[in-house]
Amino acid sequence: MKEPHIEHWPSFTSFVPQISQNVPGLNDIRMYLTKQDMTTYKSVAYCTKMIMTEQSSDGISVRIYHANQCDPKKCTGIRLGRLRKAEIIKVMRRIPRTAIVLNPVSETAISKSDANNIMKRGIVALDCSWKQAEDIFRNSRYGVQRALPYLLAANPINTYKPVKLSTAEAIAAALYIVGFRDEAENIMSVFKWGPSFITLNREWLDSYAECTTSGEVVGVQTEIMEEHTRSK
Repeated sequence: MKEPHIEHWPSFTSFVPQISQNVPGLNDIRMYLTKQDMTTYKSVAYCTKMIMTEQSSDGISVRIYHANQCDPKKCTGIRLGRLRKAEIIKVMRRIPRTAIVLNPVSETAISKSDANNIMKRGIVALDCSWKQAEDIFRNSRYGVQRALPYLLAANPINTYKPVKLSTAEAIAAALYIVGFRDEAENIMSVFKWGPSFITLNREWLDSYAECTTSGEVVGVQTEIMEEHTRSK
């Protein structure tokens, strides 16, 4: 049975207004979906997946394209998926057309101007090994490509290293910059070291968050990089 394309999934939480914030069980879904809904979307399993996706990040859809190149035990993307903070996808064509895709090789920096797209179509991170990342980043064509500005990692593998953020850090940074600070802190809250990423970069994140366009973000980034280089 072919699964419907994710772009065509409606807001299924509208069918279940009486269900709590916890992901509903199959019996709960059967109670609130009509026969027509069930016929259209073929199975309760699909409906469950849709609701889990919508509730993954407090109203903002977070997806992670996972290339299976990292250690699962250390992968922040896999952990976010297990905790239902994000949906793990294995095929790039499942990335919605206008979703914001975090891609370090993009020529456009993320900014507040991307907030509307994120609210409507969500945000996507590309999870792969930094050693094998170039091909994946350069071949990413689905969605709207955006690069993060200069930030320092706080994850145990690349602590204090510029740019080499984990998947969770990248998602949190993007959300923070476009104005979703609570959601950013929620993403990082599931890691012991997570809050330190926000603390370490807060001044820079706040500066980027004040920008309204990609050009302004790039301008602030230039100032930050020059200052950081002088201070070393």
